Amino acid sequence: AGEIFVAAAKKKRVRLLPVDSEHSAIFQCLQGNQRTEVDKIILTASGGPFLRTPLGRLDKVTVKQALQHPNWKMGQKITIDSATMMNKGLEVIEAHWEFDMEPSAIQVVIHPQSVVHSMVRYQDGSIIAQLGIADMRIPIAYALSFPHRLKGSWSPLDLTEHGELNFLPVEKKRFPALALAYEALNEGGTMPAVLNAANEIAVDAFLSRRIGFREIHRIIMRTMQKHANRAAKEIGEVLEVDRWARGQAAAFIQ
Repeated sequence: AGEIFVAAAKKKRVRLLPVDSEHSAIFQCLQGNQRTEVDKIILTASGGPFLRTPLGRLDKVTVKQALQHPNWKMGQKITIDSATMMNKGLEVIEAHWEFDMEPSAIQVVIHPQSVVHSMVRYQDGSIIAQLGIADMRIPIAYALSFPHRLKGSWSPLDLTEHGELNFLPVEKKRFPALALAYEALNEGGTMPAVLNAANEIAVDAFLSRRIGFREIHRIIMRTMQKHANRAAKEIGEVLEVDRWARGQAAAFIQ
């Protein structure tokens, strides 16, 4: 419901402040600069627990293995989303609406260390990045205190302890869920709602061991293919599509 949400915020003249770490990072990198000079938003992704797992073994990974995120301690659902990279797909959709950027201007790169939380590249080729420890208190505090910064009780980032910072391209065969998110965003209308709803049903089925890990994106894809996409003017229409997608995804699982 990004289009409806952003339109409501503009109508009420409400400023949106991001709390998610990646979008907070982008927001911080935009401060003091002209939006018209932005060339690309770069979202960083850890790559999750299966970044280097042979592709042939992904069909047989277990729930326990998928829940072993290398950098973050999160709830089960978002941890599985990180393993499939659907979390990054949803963040791409969010970034599109929050920062008014075309999908083609939003890039995802894998950064296994989770030190650089996201970046903004400007038209002169300069890249501004926000770095910090992997702690959600930092972006939450910035949203609460903006435009000021609170003094934190957490330990600051020491780059000398981390050594190398690596950045890798996303393998499409390894993370097909990300491509589905871009597809849903490009199609617009109610398709992103279908993507999200089908993902929630598929992830729940995987956590309850009713489907395999690689079935998650297949369930989402089939549900999207079944959907007759349309524009939604009211939140009720989005909720109706959400219910339909959940039912359809559940039927495919059964």
